[in-house]
Amino acid sequence: MKHLIDPTDLSERELEEIIDLALDIIADRNKYSEACKGKKLATLFYEPSTRTRLSFTAAMMELGGNVLGFSDAKNSSVSKGETCADTTKVINCFADIIAMRHFEEGAATVSAMNSRIPVINAGDGSHSHPTQTLTDLLTIKREIGRIDNLTIGFCGDLKFGRTVHSLIKALSRYKGIKVVLIAPEQLRLPDYMKEEVCDRNGVPYVEVDTMDEVMGELDVLYMTRVQKERFFDEDEYDRVKDFFVLDAEKLKNARPEMRILHPLPRVNEISTDVDADPRAAYFRQVENGKFVRMALILKLLEWANDPTKNTELAPADAVRGKYICRNKRCISNMEVGVESLFRPAHDHTGGYRCVYCESKPKD
Repeated sequence: MKHLIDPTDLSERELEEIIDLALDIIADRNKYSEACKGKKLATLFYEPSTRTRLSFTAAMMELGGNVLGFSDAKNSSVSKGETCADTTKVINCFADIIAMRHFEEGAATVSAMNSRIPVINAGDGSHSHPTQTLTDLLTIKREIGRIDNLTIGFCGDLKFGRTVHSLIKALSRYKGIKVVLIAPEQLRLPDYMKEEVCDRNGVPYVEVDTMDEVMGELDVLYMTRVQKERFFDEDEYDRVKDFFVLDAEKLKNARPEMRILHPLPRVNEISTDVDADPRAAYFRQVENGKFVRMALILKLLEWANDPTKNTELAPADAVRGKYICRNKRCISNMEVGVESLFRPAHDHTGGYRCVYCESKPKD
C-alpha cells in the first residue's frame, strides 16, 4: 500500500506527477469535480488545525467526495483510551483514505502499519509534515518557475519545525540547492538533519545569526513561528519567541523576485506591513495547499490499486524491541502495544535512530 508519511516516501517521479496534476487541476478545476464521487476521506485530527484540516476537507469536496472524522481527540474514542492502531482499523471500515494529524511523533507510521487504505501524515508532532512540503514545492514552482538552483533561507524555529525538516528533505533531491539556516542557538536545525540530509546529499548549508546578513542572497525566505506547544519549559519559550521578526524595513535589501513563504499560523514573526508586498506569497501558499492535496488524494487512490506501489514503513535491517526511544513524545513511549523499531543511523555517531521519530535510543 502506498502511504505518505515522510516526503522521501515519494520518488522524484511521483513527486513530479503530483505537482503536474495539481497544476492541471488549477488550469481546469471542473474536469475534476466528480473525480472522487463515492469516495470518503477520514480526517483524524488529534490536535488543533485550521489550514491543514480545512484544506483536506475542501480538497475532497471539490473532487466530489465526502469527508468524515473528528477535529478534536476529546470527541473520539481516544478519550476512552483507544490506541492509534485500533482507531485506524475501525476507520478502515468506513473510509477510502485517511489524513491524520497527531501530537505523538510517529503516529502516522503506526496508523499506516495497521491500515488497508492509504494514510496521509498531516503532521506528527515536530517530526514531519509532508503535505505542507508538497504545498511549499508547488508554491515555489508557481512563484519562481523552478524548484532547482535555489538559495532558500529558513528562519525561526528550526529545531522543532516539522515543516522545515520536511522541506529540507524534499529539496535535498534537487540540484543546485543551497540552504541558509537563520536561528538562535537554542532553535538550530538538529545535527541529524545536517548530517543525514544535507551532508549525505551534498547540500551546502550555512548557519547565521541574523536575516540582514543574507537577505540579498535569497531566492526564498521560509519564515516559521516559535511553537510554544513543542516546549516543555515555558520560560525557555519566552526567551526565544521574539528573536526574529520580518518587517518592511528588512525587505529593503531583498531581491525583487525573492518570495516569502510561511506555513502559518503566524504570531508576530512577520509584521502585517509585509502582507501587501508582492513578494509575500504565504496566503497564496494556503490555496496551493488545497490544490496539491487534491492531487495527492487522487494519486494515492490510484496507486492503492497498483501492487508495485508500496511505502517502506520499516527497513529490512530494523532492530525490533531492543532499544527504548529517548524522545518523550515518540508514540513508542506514549501508547501501549507499539513495538520499538530502530534503523541504522547515517551520521558520524553511528548507532541507531527510531523509525517513528528519528531520535536516538536511551543510553
